[in-house]
Amino acid sequence: MSNLQNWIDKNTYHHSEFWDLKKLVEAKKKKNLTISLCLPTLNEEKTIGKELIIFRSELMERYPLIDEIAVIDSGSNDKTLEVAKNFGADTYLASDILPNLEPKRGKGENLWKAIYQLKGDIIVYVDADISNIHPRFVYGLVAPLIYRDEVKYVKAFYDRPLAFSGNVRPSGGGRVTEILVRPLFSLFFPDLTAIIQPLSGEYAVRREVLEQIAFPIGYGVETSHLIDVYHKFGLEAFAQTDLDKRVHENKPTQALGKMAFGILQTFIKRAKALGIFEKAEHETILRQFQAKRDQYEQNLIEIIEEERPPMIEIEEYRKKFKK
Repeated sequence: MSNLQNWIDKNTYHHSEFWDLKKLVEAKKKKNLTISLCLPTLNEEKTIGKELIIFRSELMERYPLIDEIAVIDSGSNDKTLEVAKNFGADTYLASDILPNLEPKRGKGENLWKAIYQLKGDIIVYVDADISNIHPRFVYGLVAPLIYRDEVKYVKAFYDRPLAFSGNVRPSGGGRVTEILVRPLFSLFFPDLTAIIQPLSGEYAVRREVLEQIAFPIGYGVETSHLIDVYHKFGLEAFAQTDLDKRVHENKPTQALGKMAFGILQTFIKRAKALGIFEKAEHETILRQFQAKRDQYEQNLIEIIEEERPPMIEIEEYRKKFKK
């Protein structure tokens, strides 16, 4: 059995292993840990309320696993923040956090600013567009961090062809994972191919890790995290949990093309910084096609993957957390 298979067997969980929430809360208290839940949002009024009802009732009131729930918003033009506030979340506009910095728009910005705004020793990020939301989306991710001190970063995977608990399910990640990220990892970071769904939007991380890594503002944030955490701490820092199924809207192919282009920029930047390969400066213009009657025209889209520095370098953060 390969070392990679050994890692998969040792560090891959199913959420049902953590069904005993009373035991999980006791372990959390024994280790004196605090846990913050961050829901990054942009126009999620249809789903945010249900998520908050379930997380507050089950994981704060019934079982006090979470110490705070915060919605960090990119500037929604619907009622996302109003709904979130009505259902008891702490709500923030990303642009209002660290206001001395030039505001930037993107999910990675929200995730990065959560490190400054939230107090937990562990921060768990859950997307706000999940239709089949369930407490497992939190407890399944934080449990390995509570039970195993050596684990630093836990990724979710779901609904994909794995023989698991006697059942065969369709496997791997989504389209961008299988077409872009897994081939790149196979070429340059083969250990990271053990992460079943590298682009999943749900993960739980120790603060001591989050504050040390840079955050791409856009599509490359999850890929960047995996490479940087692997480089700093090795594969043993990771675990992953099977959450069974995640229901959300699928993106059209052109939107996935934009995502892939941003991820590729991030990957190239990381690979160059680590000396994995030398390459000339890359383009930031993505060229897609659009049809007008019987003609095809190029649609030029500029996608620049900016990023924030490690939070530990921000003076206000160091003062707030006495670093």
